Amino acid sequence: MTRIYLDHAATTAVDREVVQAMAPYFTEMFGNASSLHTFGRDAKDALARAREEIADALGADAEEIIFTSGGTESDNLALRGVLLGRKGHIITSSIEHPAILKTCRYLEGLGCDVTYLPVDTDGLVDPGDVESAITGETRLVSVMHANNEIGTIQPVSEIGAIAADHGIPFHTDAVQSFGKTEIDVQKMNIDMLSLSSHKIYGPKGVGALYIRKGLKIDPIVYGGGHERGIRAGTENVSGIVGFAKAVSLACERFESDTAHLVKLRDMLIDGVFDSIDDVFLNGHPTERLPNNANMRFMFVEGEAMLLHLDMKGIAVSTGSACSSASLDPSHVLLALGIPPEDVHGSIRFTLGRENTDEEIRYVLDVLPAIVEKLRAISPLTGR
Repeated sequence: MTRIYLDHAATTAVDREVVQAMAPYFTEMFGNASSLHTFGRDAKDALARAREEIADALGADAEEIIFTSGGTESDNLALRGVLLGRKGHIITSSIEHPAILKTCRYLEGLGCDVTYLPVDTDGLVDPGDVESAITGETRLVSVMHANNEIGTIQPVSEIGAIAADHGIPFHTDAVQSFGKTEIDVQKMNIDMLSLSSHKIYGPKGVGALYIRKGLKIDPIVYGGGHERGIRAGTENVSGIVGFAKAVSLACERFESDTAHLVKLRDMLIDGVFDSIDDVFLNGHPTERLPNNANMRFMFVEGEAMLLHLDMKGIAVSTGSACSSASLDPSHVLLALGIPPEDVHGSIRFTLGRENTDEEIRYVLDVLPAIVEKLRAISPLTGR
């Protein structure tokens, strides 16, 4: 059976060049970077090179990169590291990743105040709303760069400038956008930025948090003095080396990958709209990630579509992107003002560099019949 993977926002395959770069650090250069002997120094040098590689991709300095276990830990470190024990006010959006929203709720339980900004029907935060929400107690603004479900890219440069004008640190979750959009933390007024390796063809279990020099942040994990005392625990050297290699490849292939993904994305969206009625695009029509096509199909259950597509060898996502097993409607799509019964008909297609025109044509060949079949038995049809 043909197997087509269109769920790259969930995770990606590790690039073969990344695997090759990591291999020596499992069996030959396996030292602890905190050790003083040659094995340890080799590991420490590998970390320094990786830190420099990732910093260069962001327009940052190497000492501003703290390695973590992934985007979720980076988000937690950013918010809890600034607010824990200090209280104060946080501004975020209503469509953030659960790693942000649940951390905000945790901090609310400890006495912090949180403003959850609304978004428009395309999923955009209004920078003016950010400015209006700022109070004398505001300690942090955190708005994601690009949404993991609908792919909408936020005006982070404007939001960062507003935060900077008020002397408030600005954090952005760039887990989905890094490697797919241009990012420069200096030009975009970003003080903290979360990254994850496995979204860009690197290994799982490794990520990073950029922290602007001079910004005070407390650790949330205690132990040795690793990562400048901010993130205790022996560094995942092999994973970090793989992460840095994935970043290098993403930078090297940025223009060709972007052009390829945009072509496939638009081919998929146009093809669906040409062949199926009552379909809507979720998210901004132009300010969106090059690989994201999130569409809702009226009078159809998205979970049923996902299963039928899977039987045809096509992997996609439905519901909340990080918890597709949940039957709860997506908080992101609800925030766009979409009725709950229509939210459940949404499918997220996210493309990768290995996808081909032929694969998209195959999807467009089988999808109309699946939708027609499910609509024929749906109690929602013609409501």
